[in-house]
Amino acid sequence: MIQNTMFNSQVIKPIQIQNNTMQVSSTPAESLSDFGSYLEDAIQKVADQETASNVMSEKLLLGEVNVDEVMVTAEQALLSLQLTAQVRNKVIEAYQEIMRIQI
Repeated sequence: MIQNTMFNSQVIKPIQIQNNTMQVSSTPAESLSDFGSYLEDAIQKVADQETASNVMSEKLLLGEVNVDEVMVTAEQALLSLQLTAQVRNKVIEAYQEIMRIQI
């Protein structure tokens, strides 16, 4: 089974809700920074999968790996790249829609 690990996180932390007070854990600037680093990590993972696909192709030419391993790696890289492109397209559409809103 092929798994796309681009947006998977290693540790899933449960949301903790305090009963007595509502606290904001971060400022908008910190949230923006966290989101930016998340995007950088996701794009880096896509780039790493592309590099792994190229390395596997080279190993295939040298006869070090089987064709099926190369195909799986290449397909994972392709799917990650397509997912990234679709997410980008949706973000651009959302931005354009926000710009069309009249105040």
